[in-house]
Amino acid sequence: MAVLTLAPLAAFTDNYIWMLHDGSQALVVDPGEAAPVRAALDAAGLRLAGILVTHHHGDHVGGLLDLQPRLQGQVWGPAREVMPLPFVPCKAGDSVELLGQRFRVLDIPGHTAGHIAFHLAEPSDGSAPILFCGDTLFSGGCGRIFEGTPAQMWDSLQSLAALPGNTRVCCAHEYTLSNLRFAQVIEPGNAELRDYRSWCEAQRADGQPTLPSSIAQELAINPFLRCAQPAVRAAATQHQALAEDADGVSVFATLRQWKNDFR
Repeated sequence: MAVLTLAPLAAFTDNYIWMLHDGSQALVVDPGEAAPVRAALDAAGLRLAGILVTHHHGDHVGGLLDLQPRLQGQVWGPAREVMPLPFVPCKAGDSVELLGQRFRVLDIPGHTAGHIAFHLAEPSDGSAPILFCGDTLFSGGCGRIFEGTPAQMWDSLQSLAALPGNTRVCCAHEYTLSNLRFAQVIEPGNAELRDYRSWCEAQRADGQPTLPSSIAQELAINPFLRCAQPAVRAAATQHQALAEDADGVSVFATLRQWKNDFR
């Protein structure tokens, strides 16, 4: 049985294009530019079997046309968004078969109206599950709301938070340290958050990515997944007066706006 290798390919200044391969064939996720993908394929002697796209933003689809000559399969992307080349439209309940793996499609609108994720629940090599979540869930944070609503983004994050704790969270940006600075303003007494930030700082100082994270890690340190926690609710209420019985969406929306303005 082939071992699956998961790797983040650095792109632009802080993007990651995720590559999963079995030693001969590869898939890539959200190729905003083609050069890092071509280099990785050539270095390992891999064929490009398919491309997964989570949403339509240019830093996630900009390399598609340049990669088309190398592509030996198809592009799968969100059914409710427009792609720059022909693709297989995907929505919740669909599945994608690639590299002998079955990826389940999840609808996670909020960042964009049609944003999707791809979840590999049972990798064939027995490794931990994988979630390609684009710009919806980040380590220590979440994406800005450009086309959706706070309620949509909250629901999307809740659906991701319900995945198994060992699920590897493969988001598309190295925003972790910035997110954790904000998270510590929200929960200064969170010891797991403090330790995780120290680990992430060491990773970046060594030139290494902080990703993938895991669902369990995010549930312990990410304020956007912890809106029911008393400390998080208290911080949101202190920042912007909320009703005593404010629901999770209200707390989330307050945090998201606060993060938008955070420096």
